[in-house]
Amino acid sequence: MSSGIIPKKSLGQHWLNDAPTLDHIVDCAAVEAGDRVLEIGPGLGSLTERLLHRGAIVTAVEFDHDLAVRLRTRNFGSLPAGASLTIVESDILQFDLRQMPAGYKVVANIPYYLTSNLIRVLSESGNPFHTAAILIQKEVAERVCAGPGKMSLLAVSAQYYCDATLGNVVPAILFTPPPKVNSQVLILKYHRKPLFDDVDTKLFFRVVRAGFSQKRKTIVNSLSAGLALSKEETRDLLEAASIDVSTRAQNLSLEMWHTLYSVYSLRYSQSHE
Repeated sequence: MSSGIIPKKSLGQHWLNDAPTLDHIVDCAAVEAGDRVLEIGPGLGSLTERLLHRGAIVTAVEFDHDLAVRLRTRNFGSLPAGASLTIVESDILQFDLRQMPAGYKVVANIPYYLTSNLIRVLSESGNPFHTAAILIQKEVAERVCAGPGKMSLLAVSAQYYCDATLGNVVPAILFTPPPKVNSQVLILKYHRKPLFDDVDTKLFFRVVRAGFSQKRKTIVNSLSAGLALSKEETRDLLEAASIDVSTRAQNLSLEMWHTLYSVYSLRYSQSHE
């Protein structure tokens, strides 16, 4: 390769150099001059270059030592006034997001294996981002944006904190080396105000995780096992929340999860701590 650096399979590295796709990712994050941007996994710096030429102030977190060294010596050409790049050699899951200024944006082309944990860490941070554009596996991007009938724990987690929409599909052939599946841009816009008022988030997700704990079973069985409730208690809980006991977790909307949480919080949470 012309870069002299070969993608490491163990780190899930796939280089993307397609100009229209790179521009689309930056557009999805609505990056403008002066924006503070957290770039995750900058790789060879193709996306970094576009962020800098937009006039962004970029903090690029790179796990691979060889790539971090290369980025520090790369010439990105003549940049707009105010554009700057800080390279942090770190695992993004260990990176302290409190270092970022309020209202920062996130741009990333990340390894597929990192997706779920990254979305969770970004969303649950005490210093949340404003907008994120993340290039991930197409199937996972669709799962994050799914509605009732195809909901998952990941979808509930992401949509609880963010408005989640889809950007362009990116064919595998545009990467070097090509992955086995296509990718898609996932756009996350953090809710300016909480989706629901007065929610104990830890307890809310305890209920949600319990509901998804046994995916092939009905909600009454999953909740009973996950919350250590008797079947009778669980049926009463679901009936009070106006949820069919024979449904499955994937069919519940966020509003239904909130109703279920509210009933559980009032009736059972203290006695089952």
